[in-house]
Amino acid sequence: MLTFTLAPEPEDAARERGRLLFAGPVDFIKGVVAMSGLPPADRVEVCFAGRSNVGKSSLINALTGRKSLARASNTPGRTQEINFFTLGEEKYLVDLPGYGYAEAPVAIVAKWQALLKSYLAGRSTLRRAFVLIDTRHGVKSVDDEIMSLLDRSAVTFQVVLTKADKVNRIERERIIEQVKGALQKHPAAFPELVVTSSEKGDGIETLRAIIAGLG
Repeated sequence: MLTFTLAPEPEDAARERGRLLFAGPVDFIKGVVAMSGLPPADRVEVCFAGRSNVGKSSLINALTGRKSLARASNTPGRTQEINFFTLGEEKYLVDLPGYGYAEAPVAIVAKWQALLKSYLAGRSTLRRAFVLIDTRHGVKSVDDEIMSLLDRSAVTFQVVLTKADKVNRIERERIIEQVKGALQKHPAAFPELVVTSSEKGDGIETLRAIIAGLG
């Protein structure tokens, strides 16, 4: 049985590499609604996935130190595009639309799911997906679905717990154990969890260092 642990604090060199990567130019390239619109697969990329209102936009903004790089939609499921950002000259940061919303029409959801499957299965430069889980709620069935899709696509994914400051220590530890248990059935899961708070800055340096170290 795989043992899941919390990601350790990065060493100084890794921390600095992460800082420099995210301190450099971070630019929005394009929003993609079809595979034909993807930018060239000429660099390593990482993607962020999470259900609506999990705090994905806030996390991306905290990582990059930009207040409005990733804009949160007021309506869950409004953003139907795969948004590409450059991280300097060496990486793409990819923001996937929020999943698990009830408001979007069935046809739109089906189209988005088809695009997501095509992207995950067909993007050779995708090194890791970061699946965001709200620390207040833990893994839900819709999160299991996206993780199973990543398993089938053979894309390594790492869980990032968001909004860790919104619960007390005992509740946070309970949720972490629930997440560890849920990940046991997912072969594509990376064995280290990252616990973050976009408001407090917790875990941001660790996540930056992890992304900078992916080649």
